Amino acid sequence: MLIYILVLLTGVAAGFLNTVAGGGSLLSLPILTFLGLGIDVANGTNRIAILMQNIAATYRFRKSGINVSKEIFQLGIPTLFGAALGATIAINLNKELLEKVIAVILIVLAILLVFRPKMWSGKEPKKEIPKIAQYLVFFGLGVYGGFIQAGIGFFLITAIVLVKGFDLVRTNAVKVGVIALYTVLSLIIFFIGGKVDLLLGLVLGVGNSLGGILGAQFSVKKGSKWIRIILFATVTFSALKMLLS
Repeated sequence: MLIYILVLLTGVAAGFLNTVAGGGSLLSLPILTFLGLGIDVANGTNRIAILMQNIAATYRFRKSGINVSKEIFQLGIPTLFGAALGATIAINLNKELLEKVIAVILIVLAILLVFRPKMWSGKEPKKEIPKIAQYLVFFGLGVYGGFIQAGIGFFLITAIVLVKGFDLVRTNAVKVGVIALYTVLSLIIFFIGGKVDLLLGLVLGVGNSLGGILGAQFSVKKGSKWIRIILFATVTFSALKMLLS
């Protein structure tokens, strides 16, 4: 019972972070591996929680009057195909090198959060990016999300802001919808591959869902300024963790 309570509370924290900023899987994955799951099974099990959380958060955003269904499907379809590829192919990655590269990208993102506040407020003029370039970027993000998932929220936020010019509230609404869309397929692939612990995934998912609802409410009520502060803190922490691990 104590194990399930721990998983549930971890899910609440992870779901809140994932919805408001990103990086929640950097909490949930270590807990699942600490409980004895292999990293491959933990990665698959976490997808149950990710799916439940983002469905709940999407519903909460819609109830708050933020309807971004068009953008979710426009950006979600190429991401979906990328996630299918990322979840099925076996890639021999140097994980330490990958983490260092991601950490550097996150540091750049943290700098932009501080010195380019208009970029995240929806007030900076949107730059026209060719459709094919948009689709390629989101396909690539889908591959990453389908294969690893942890940290995908940071990159989706940046890509959505650059492509759509939304403030961080609408950006988060698009982000959770896109992740929900591609997670359906990646979860099926992990499940067929026997890489999912259903019970732990459902308990974690209940926590993530509660955190997702709280995160969506926080985003709508507090606005872009507070999201930018939390995003900066989580990005910086994640980057330092990757560099020093």
